[in-house]
Amino acid sequence: MERSHIPLDKWLYTFYLVLTARKGISSLQLAKEIGITQKSAWFLLQRIREACGKKDDDNQNGFLQGIVEADETYIGGKEANKHEYKKLNAGRGAVGKIAVLGMRERGGKVKGKVIASTDAATIQATVIDSVIPGSTLFTDEHGSYIGMETVYTHASVNHSAKEFVTGMAHTNGIESVWAVLKRGFYGVYHSFSEKHLQRYVDEFSFRLNEGNVKNHTMSRIDSLLGKSVGVRITYRELIHAV
Repeated sequence: MERSHIPLDKWLYTFYLVLTARKGISSLQLAKEIGITQKSAWFLLQRIREACGKKDDDNQNGFLQGIVEADETYIGGKEANKHEYKKLNAGRGAVGKIAVLGMRERGGKVKGKVIASTDAATIQATVIDSVIPGSTLFTDEHGSYIGMETVYTHASVNHSAKEFVTGMAHTNGIESVWAVLKRGFYGVYHSFSEKHLQRYVDEFSFRLNEGNVKNHTMSRIDSLLGKSVGVRITYRELIHAV
């Protein structure tokens, strides 16, 4: 909020909207809600998303532990829905989309990371950077998870064989995160810029982590205010971000 021309009451109301809008709020809608320009609303939301991504300072040092589900998804529009000049004409599935790896503690927190590739080296390095060794890791049958049993107690389910639960092993929790994220993508934002996608993922993760209805709304706002301390990003940094 440092040197912001937006009044404090509008900042706090935006915090409330970000925390309580399960699928997110667009900059156009926010601009109408609080009476500022769309450009200012976009900048305001991006600053809040930057705070959502601040590393937790807790007794786990930001790591997940216990039973953790991991899964990858792809974010982006369908090739069939694009204008002809924008189509990549290179097949189906992940073509033209951005990969995101998500991890969710059973009964705990969510973490999501935009990744350049879904190869074994990238996925395993991201998991190790987010999950405490010795934890139990549940994934699908994706080949990039092979070898994780050297670091974790690893079990998988074979989705391609219509296997979705094996004993305690399943990825339903992290897949529910993707369901919320994609409802926001298709229903509210319609598009995520690749260079800002990590901030959107951080926003959805934070909202899910703090979104328990048992938590008072003011406590959730206070948590976001705590995240905002020491976090700052300028408009120039945003528009020139790689």
